[in-house]
Amino acid sequence: MSKVIINCYDDFAQLVGQQIGVSEYVEVSQERINLFADATLDHQWIHTDVERAKIESPYKSTIAHGYLTLSLLPFMWEQIIQVNNLRMMINYGMDKMKFGQPVLSGQRIRLVTHLHGLSNLRGVTKAEIKFVIEIEGQPKKALEGIATFLYYFN
Repeated sequence: MSKVIINCYDDFAQLVGQQIGVSEYVEVSQERINLFADATLDHQWIHTDVERAKIESPYKSTIAHGYLTLSLLPFMWEQIIQVNNLRMMINYGMDKMKFGQPVLSGQRIRLVTHLHGLSNLRGVTKAEIKFVIEIEGQPKKALEGIATFLYYFN
């Protein structure tokens, strides 16, 4: 799927209530999980101890940190949309975020997005993006919620 191109508020307005796009799949490797553990100082065995997880985990595998799954959202978002004529974009917040199922080491995830809401706040575009992070081949979602971004157009 090609990127959606946004040049101004009116381009966003045409997408309200519609799917914006779907990213490519991204593998959540054990290496990525370990690097995230190092960055966040969260080395809980369920994430980093492969041998112990095979025996003691109900998943029989290590799992990604929930916040690692969430942190991949901007990377996947960039695959879906290109917003031009910007001075800056700010992550404004998250609403109704729910972790539905753990992502096992080696699984692949992708982002599916819909434009949930849009408003103009004194020249700043506030976009509310309903997002779902899917796990390849799994019916249950890894994560879903509404991400709010502020776009400052030139």
